[in-house]
Amino acid sequence: MSRSNFYRAELIERIDFSQDLGLFRFRPEGPFTFQPGQYATIGIEDGDKLIQRPYSIVSSPYEPFLEFFVELVPEGALTPRIWQLKVGDSVFIRNRIVGAFTRDEKMGAKRHLMAATVTGIAPYLSMARSQRIDLHRGTGEAHELLIVQGASRSWEFGVYKDELIDIARDGWLTYVPTVSRPWEDADWKGETGRVEDVFRKYADQLGFDYQSAVAYSCGHPEMIEHIKSILQRARFPKERIKEEKYFTL
Repeated sequence: MSRSNFYRAELIERIDFSQDLGLFRFRPEGPFTFQPGQYATIGIEDGDKLIQRPYSIVSSPYEPFLEFFVELVPEGALTPRIWQLKVGDSVFIRNRIVGAFTRDEKMGAKRHLMAATVTGIAPYLSMARSQRIDLHRGTGEAHELLIVQGASRSWEFGVYKDELIDIARDGWLTYVPTVSRPWEDADWKGETGRVEDVFRKYADQLGFDYQSAVAYSCGHPEMIEHIKSILQRARFPKERIKEEKYFTL
């Protein structure tokens, strides 16, 4: 198979959050342009074939690497191979980055209501990092973000929880992590319940309504359907609801 549409990319950092969740940071051999929220296609050779899968990008377009939050799927075709990678190993990344799950400003909205399950936080991280860099450079406009992220246990948030808590100190981001199995996580002191259990609560408290905000959901398809139902009952029009499903049930 031709590799002409791919760059080789070296793994420069890896952090395992658990047995099946980790951060993978790659340095590509060529330049990339993309918008926060888009996804890249990673490929690994298998004989003369290239096994490929799309992954939302965590990093900002301003950063000199491509970062991904990956969940191991034991029966999957690609992630078991990603899990075998060591720093210094290489993959292929398609040189064209695509996707429509970007910050929506067409309706003039400057408030963004975001729901994620575990790795679904990736596009929101890219948006938050990019806005922070823009504001520090004095080149951007502050949009208000409310991000609710769910996981079974707190360690599944990895280093990204602390990063988002730090960004939230800038004043334009509210980050709410919630754990759905607190009985397995005795030290957790934050919100408990599934994303949809706390999503409406914070949206109501902070006034993220259908007139002022665009709503996004990313990750598990069941969560996305629950969030969509909540938003519809809250009178969000279809054009103010965006979604990115990571798989189909």
